[in-house]
Amino acid sequence: MNNYFIENKETGKKELHFDKSVYVSLDEALKREIKSAFLWGRHSGCWISREKWPNFYRCNRVIEKLAGILEDGDTTGERLSFEEQQEKKIERAEARAEHYDYKSAAAEKNAENLQSPINKMHGDIAFFTQPNINTSSGRAFTRRRDAMWASFEKGFEEFKKSEYYQKRAEAARNTAREAKKPDLAFCERRIKEANSGLKKLLSYIKEAEKKIERIEAGEVLKNYKNEIITVEMLEKDIEYDNERADALFSKLAYYQNIIDEAGGIKFSKKDLKTGDKILIKRFRGEVVTVVSAGPSYVTYRTNDNFTLKITYGEILSIVEKAPEGKIEHPFKVGDTFQLEKWTGAKYVPIVCTITKISVDRVTVKPGEDRAKSLKPYKTYGGDWAIHVFDSMNGNYYKKG
Repeated sequence: MNNYFIENKETGKKELHFDKSVYVSLDEALKREIKSAFLWGRHSGCWISREKWPNFYRCNRVIEKLAGILEDGDTTGERLSFEEQQEKKIERAEARAEHYDYKSAAAEKNAENLQSPINKMHGDIAFFTQPNINTSSGRAFTRRRDAMWASFEKGFEEFKKSEYYQKRAEAARNTAREAKKPDLAFCERRIKEANSGLKKLLSYIKEAEKKIERIEAGEVLKNYKNEIITVEMLEKDIEYDNERADALFSKLAYYQNIIDEAGGIKFSKKDLKTGDKILIKRFRGEVVTVVSAGPSYVTYRTNDNFTLKITYGEILSIVEKAPEGKIEHPFKVGDTFQLEKWTGAKYVPIVCTITKISVDRVTVKPGEDRAKSLKPYKTYGGDWAIHVFDSMNGNYYKKG
């Protein structure tokens, strides 16, 4: 089998293997599609997908167009754990850094060699000021000097090249460094993503299992293409989703282990309340004010009155605790105001009344509608506001 495609589980890529004569005979449009979805591997001698498992959408479309030309070679290798993938990533990044260091040094040496003839003439005023003399020796001297200047100019290009390779080497070292010891906040975000992905996959698996029960009970099910769904199709989907879930479990365990080795995340929801001053990693260690603390994220306000969110892993320390029971917002029980509510056809004026307040909540009764518990926030201009209706005039503002 000389013309085939396979999925390399170790690299997480798909590969296209052609006889040269078969590839040459392909339509030019198809060749362009192959080049857009695959990269040529000089060492492996095959086309390697740009996409990585499990996202093979573009390369699968190309493979479908190669039906009848390439055979299905199934899979090769074993799927690496996430930790093994990270180790390989570090090895590749460190190898890249060494490679670029070598190229940078070589370019710098070449630049010095190119500029050496002119540099050696430093101090020889006659060499640089000698006019062009129209004799055989004069023309030879001029040609030699021009060639030396041209070489000197090329030296600057080599110095630029050396600087470029230095930057590439530093970027590769940063990649290796971040993979070796990622930031705790980064780990925290990756764990949340993995948990979210696992939740979806487990729901897909349960849904597929229910469909199998319905098919076995005699029900005919069809997909979006109006094709009859078979038990074999669903079992294949379950196998695929289980493989993806295993990969996410591996990723989750890897990042959780890093957090545990570092002593865990220092702060959680129970440690913070509205008004606390905290030191965060963003903006070079700016002290900001907590607006609210949720189960996963902390909403804070900067000194410029911007409201943003961070994870608990990005909090360095609690600088100052807010006084117990202190209410910062100016809203009072009994405040009455009129806003406009959009009904779908027109704006309707609604009289609203504040019936209850707390440190970080305001309860508003809009006309005959149900009361709403709302979180007041500070605007960029320094005023306080509560968002009552999703309409142009649905906010109530009050000076602090």
